[in-house]
Amino acid sequence: MVKTIILDAGPLGLLADTRTIPVVVACKQWANDLLAAGHQLIVPEIADYEVRRELLRMRRTASVALLDQYVTRFVYHGITTAIMRRAAELWAIARQIGQPTAGNNTIDGDIILIALAESLAAPNAVIATTNVGHIARFFPAELWSNITP
Repeated sequence: MVKTIILDAGPLGLLADTRTIPVVVACKQWANDLLAAGHQLIVPEIADYEVRRELLRMRRTASVALLDQYVTRFVYHGITTAIMRRAAELWAIARQIGQPTAGNNTIDGDIILIALAESLAAPNAVIATTNVGHIARFFPAELWSNITP
């Protein structure tokens, strides 16, 4: 069964990391294994933004170049007006039920990510993240390392 794996900023940031520490190596192997097994990896525009802005702030140009390589290997999914309007609805719902995913004065990237994931309407879709708690309230999410090919 083919899975659609939507990358949150956590695993995407690990993929863009130029270091050879075990967690980075494991994440890169994980992504390669998923691709080899025929699964689809999605880079949401909001995750790309969150990772890219931090890499640019730290002047990590080699990591930005690596991020660009992964973005071209995977499927890039941009933010649309419909996605942002759904995110606004989800943001309001999360607060109405007392389960916000971020502070009231933040843009709340998790909610935008969830709205983007919903828009794919893909069966067997899961958000690969390092922060399952907030996201799994609204969309299937798993710790990236628990998603197997």
